[in-house]
Amino acid sequence: MKGLVALLYLEYAAIAYAATDSSRPRGVSPDFAKFYRDSKSFTCISNPSIHLSSSQVNDDYCDCPDGSDEPGTAACSHLSPLSPHTPADTVRNTVNASLALPGFYCKNKGHIPSYVPITNVNDGICDYDTCCDGSEEYGHVGGVNCEDRCKEIGKEWRKKDEARQKSLGNASRKRKELVAEAARLRLQVQDRLQSLGAEIEGQELKLKQTEQELAEVERKEKGRVVKGSVSPKAGKLGLMVGLAKQRTNELRESLIRVRNERDANKGRLQDLEKLLTTFKEEYNPNFNDEGVKRAVRAWEDYAAKDKAESNDALDRDLDEISKEDVENGLNWDEYESEEETELDVLYAFETYLPPTIRAYIDTKLRDLRTLMISNGILADTTSSPAGTSTETKAVLDARSRAEAARNDLTNSRKDLASHTEDLAKDFGPEDIFRALKGQCVSTDAGEYTYEVCFLGQTTQKPKKGGGHTNMGNYNRLERIMVDDEVPADGKGLGSGERIAMKHEGGQGCWNGPSRSTTVVLGCSEENEVWKIMEEEKCVYRMEVGTPAVCEVLGQTPQGGREEL
Repeated sequence: MKGLVALLYLEYAAIAYAATDSSRPRGVSPDFAKFYRDSKSFTCISNPSIHLSSSQVNDDYCDCPDGSDEPGTAACSHLSPLSPHTPADTVRNTVNASLALPGFYCKNKGHIPSYVPITNVNDGICDYDTCCDGSEEYGHVGGVNCEDRCKEIGKEWRKKDEARQKSLGNASRKRKELVAEAARLRLQVQDRLQSLGAEIEGQELKLKQTEQELAEVERKEKGRVVKGSVSPKAGKLGLMVGLAKQRTNELRESLIRVRNERDANKGRLQDLEKLLTTFKEEYNPNFNDEGVKRAVRAWEDYAAKDKAESNDALDRDLDEISKEDVENGLNWDEYESEEETELDVLYAFETYLPPTIRAYIDTKLRDLRTLMISNGILADTTSSPAGTSTETKAVLDARSRAEAARNDLTNSRKDLASHTEDLAKDFGPEDIFRALKGQCVSTDAGEYTYEVCFLGQTTQKPKKGGGHTNMGNYNRLERIMVDDEVPADGKGLGSGERIAMKHEGGQGCWNGPSRSTTVVLGCSEENEVWKIMEEEKCVYRMEVGTPAVCEVLGQTPQGGREEL
């Protein structure tokens, strides 16, 4: 937009001074016309102490140290930065010898006025890209006659400019969408942080409760007098019942395993019989091979034998035997519990006490037993040998609940740290790269496809297969200065400050550093890779277009720039 305003201003100035065009020397623009209004004398623009007669202007001799007396010739071209310096240039140390004018002014009627370097004046080359009216070759050096092409060039330029303006509108709209999406994503992270804070408070309380519950269950189970085979009170009948239950379970498991193996072998046998039947039917009896004939006769003898019929009744019996004992009406718990004697009933005096007193006595007895176990007075019947576990279901359930609560709290704290770190990251102007995070673009170059993922990884992929090469992982955003020519297709960075993504810590080079890539971003309507180059060993530079940087740092779509 700034470029368009500048162009309109220049065109307006050209119209305003149109009436005085004849009074301006050749090569002078309306902006500098005021220095050439005196028809009798001329003062060097950057060196006002030097006065010349008006006849010395454009006389093809450089009188002013700043070249302002030769706006329409190449006499002062030695002052141009494009020209090599000579020993005579030492005068520049005492006076202002920088060119006062931007160059030779071309009116370019029908197009955009522009300047041509004074070194290009009358050099025998038509500079239609900047001076479409051919006025810089007024001397027709070498017979060169540069015709005025401003009409067709201006028409083509306006057509392209219309496309550029349309692209500018599309890129601007897309950038606004990205900004809105980035704001929405950031708000999601902020909302999640708030909810995580409340979740963590609840999870901390839940963990505390489950740990207290586990400690209480462990205390109660540890203080409980365990009945069964490990108890000194266990009688012979209790031991026999326990062994019978264990043996029955082992036999049931073995039966199920053998039955499964039988069914598998039966299936394999059927497959083998089918194979041999096919072999007998399809073999050539005229083929004189005794080994084959013996195999066929043996199969015929085998097939002639009576086959054992399947016994469905036996399978049904096996199904019943394979069921759990409780499904067959056998409840081991009834036999494992010992019969209480009259003496046991007599000594169970606590059952006759009120509930509050009974609970108090029970707690004190459990605490006493736990204390005696911890001091080695009683054996800990709840402990188990290494590699085994005899924890009761109540303890296991309580431990599982505590562990689940601890895992939930750990995960929530990790999420909290991750979201907090995310909000502190640099996602560029207006957080815009948050909306592009994870999106990837690629381009083919030679034998490889190069891919860059925003705030992710840069990758080199062989087209003919093989492993991918990591060219660097995203590390940070930077701002760098560029000074590049924009190609004809407009896909270039131009000049000025640009945003770049630094990717480091990629796959190591053989006998070299780890790969790294600087991804310099330019303005374009679409996300696209423009260029990839290796600046030095394993150090890459990619130029990528994206609407995310449009209207940032003065960029315009397709690498556009101000013409003047």
